[in-house]
Amino acid sequence: MEGVFFLSKTYDKIEDCLKSIRKVTDFVPKVAIVLGSGLGDYADGIEVVAEIDYSEIKGFPVSTVPGHAGKFIFGYVDSVPVVCMKGRVHYYEGYDISDVVLPTRLMHLLGAEILFLTNASGGINKSFSAGTLMMITDHISTFVPNPLIGPNLDKLGTRFPDMSHVYDEELQEKIRIAAKENDIDLREGVYIQFTGPSFESPAEIRMASVLGADAVGMSTVVEAIAANHCGMRICGVSCVCNLAAGISLTPLTHDEVQQAANDAAPKFKKLLTASVKKFV
Repeated sequence: MEGVFFLSKTYDKIEDCLKSIRKVTDFVPKVAIVLGSGLGDYADGIEVVAEIDYSEIKGFPVSTVPGHAGKFIFGYVDSVPVVCMKGRVHYYEGYDISDVVLPTRLMHLLGAEILFLTNASGGINKSFSAGTLMMITDHISTFVPNPLIGPNLDKLGTRFPDMSHVYDEELQEKIRIAAKENDIDLREGVYIQFTGPSFESPAEIRMASVLGADAVGMSTVVEAIAANHCGMRICGVSCVCNLAAGISLTPLTHDEVQQAANDAAPKFKKLLTASVKKFV
């Protein structure tokens, strides 16, 4: 009975959020975009139809991190209907993992078929530098709780989803073409998520490197798992904002991450827009 209650409570919470949004707008997005650090003002270039603060949505987790505004933006990128998360929720903020992925599931129920994940990360690959844009081709989730633990939400997806191709290969190719057409240097690699909020130790970065990770951060992977479970098509680009611990010669700070993300934002925004326009 406890599992059934958990299942009902989790899905009911998502539906309550859905009802709150539908009281404001009936907009149906095709693409859901999670705006990471440095991309908060990307929504300024969108033909906005509606905006909803997270605090106005019943039961919705509210972001507490500097640089994450905390609102949904509904509108059009060119002619593509999108919903943007202007600020995401992180596990290290103290939320249950089911709350961390609630926005992803909610955007799926709003109608989004594609999820475009963005983030700021630390570079593990020694050929990267601050400002490098890395398309995510795979991920490592071993060090964060799997958001599918617990009774399965059958209305969303299967109990044991395949993870062979989380990041859609067709979408990846469209991002590559968009980067080439706009003369943007785009690297590719594996992203690993740790819980945060402390930055990783040099030994942890050496471990991640041995495992095959190219960039590290505190978000994104659990969202990708939840979206894959829902049957969404997923792609992602990470902005490497600093070199990770043990590689960087200076202590890591959040201010450094934000500044590097802001500096790289113009080319990141250009790549994001050019890619989304190719998704239709």
